[in-house]
Amino acid sequence: MDLRHEWKHEINAADVLLLRQRLRAVMGADPHAAGGSYTVRSLYFDNAADKVLLEKVNGIRCREKFRIRYYNGDTSYILLEKKGKINGLGYKQSVRLTKEQAQALADGCWDWMMQSGEGLIQELYTKIRLQGLRAKTIVDYTREPFVYAPSNVRVTLDDKIRTGLLRTDFLNPDCVMVPAGDKAVLEVKWDAFLPDLIRDAVQLKGRRTSAFSKYQVCRMYG
Repeated sequence: MDLRHEWKHEINAADVLLLRQRLRAVMGADPHAAGGSYTVRSLYFDNAADKVLLEKVNGIRCREKFRIRYYNGDTSYILLEKKGKINGLGYKQSVRLTKEQAQALADGCWDWMMQSGEGLIQELYTKIRLQGLRAKTIVDYTREPFVYAPSNVRVTLDDKIRTGLLRTDFLNPDCVMVPAGDKAVLEVKWDAFLPDLIRDAVQLKGRRTSAFSKYQVCRMYG
């Protein structure tokens, strides 16, 4: 498991414009972002007691969450992801899902999971049974990513955050989504060290590292 450092800052539209200019000057474009950005749609899992949400809100240092995700509306490439924190360092594990498997998870059909042969799918099944995890809500946003090879730095600007409220039909391109306020997010991730060049570029007056979560913001609406 590869652990990475991560900063998150809640920012506004003016910050996005400023950071975009700074980052374009010192970082490269992510090759996965044709045209400079892409859209992300995720379906998050939580239980009736909002375990995942409350662990985030309360700043629990060792926590995890599961989600299904695809990009630019392309349902031919869907990932099941487990993202976690261990004493402030982050990690992510993922496995491909078929469209049928993703739909089954969204619909609450789980009997196939233990026969999948994939450890991450089997782990989610176990936690569905033991913790009561269920598909909870859809989160949409637009991501503008930047990369810097030394220390594997990745900086992203996420805005246009939208929520599906408590809808889970995330494979439906026409499902109703509503804006989750006007917030945006700066995320900075790196391995062993953060180069001063990048550290300086992402500094914003009056902004502090926070436990900002797009899932948390979207759950304010349902």
